Amino acid sequence: MGLLVEGKWQDKWYDTDKTGGKFEREKARFRHWVTRDGSAGPTGEKGFKAESGRYHLYVSMACPWAHRTLVFRKLKQLEEHISVSVVHPDMLENGWEFRPEDPAHRDEINGARYLHEVYTKVAPDYTGRVTVPVLWDRQTSVIVSNESADIIRMLNGAFDGLEGVSQKDYCPPELREKIDEINARVYDTVNNGVYKAGFATAQDVYERAFDELFESLDWLEQRLSGNRYLLGYRVTEADWRLFTTLVRFDAVYYSHFKCNRERLADFPHLSGYLRDLYQVPGVAETVDIGQIKRHYYVSQRTVNPTQIVPKGPSLNFDAPHGRDHLGPEPE
Repeated sequence: MGLLVEGKWQDKWYDTDKTGGKFEREKARFRHWVTRDGSAGPTGEKGFKAESGRYHLYVSMACPWAHRTLVFRKLKQLEEHISVSVVHPDMLENGWEFRPEDPAHRDEINGARYLHEVYTKVAPDYTGRVTVPVLWDRQTSVIVSNESADIIRMLNGAFDGLEGVSQKDYCPPELREKIDEINARVYDTVNNGVYKAGFATAQDVYERAFDELFESLDWLEQRLSGNRYLLGYRVTEADWRLFTTLVRFDAVYYSHFKCNRERLADFPHLSGYLRDLYQVPGVAETVDIGQIKRHYYVSQRTVNPTQIVPKGPSLNFDAPHGRDHLGPEPE
């Protein structure tokens, strides 16, 4: 794991000495927006027109942030309109990398060997972490966005005018305020919370993140005891943002990140909810537990210096979820 400094790659881990042992996630640098007609984004960002075949996603099957975009690409039936390149799960001294000899991990668009080459193609003097997902504009050869929260909102609505795209809205205007409210807590204490615990280098920092994480998991467990989804009977963006962390929890975060008060399997409502979402048609195709485990245990040598990948745990996301009694999701 490393970063670019004025366009030069450096193999450096996060400097938690400067932050008192805290892991602090860097903000995304590319924040443009795809809209139906190419007009500006919601807060004035540069607009790009939604067109079939114009955009390309760079993702990792292991990364929960990139996983969000794969889920939305699948749910919105955008596979024929937006192409994808998948980096190799090993993120070592050169960061995210492609394997030109392997069709599953090849950059067919820019022919890059490393993802940082895609970044410097757009910004030769770029300084910062090189992350996935990346939404690439094939027409103008620029990065539209590397912020997953923005990308999934673009995928949710900007391409609805194209042939075959699902018209289902996972972030309807009347629920947006509630979705944003849930997203804020879940992001801070769960999505990013597992990283704040796992990458902490001070005991008190780790324990604070650990406690906040499980306080939120307890809150979610209670919320889901009477609701099929976070906002009742309707699946929303908030559910899918939570899903990509939950599906990794027992395989990675419980042990590798020391988030071990309980397994997710020990939360009856949360674990059933996870299976319910996993069993939505097409979603299972976006989940690759093998790549997830390999990435975390092999790549993050500061956390796991032996790079040994555990054989377990046994996971069965296809088991009955037992949540039908809470009501079907309305069409």
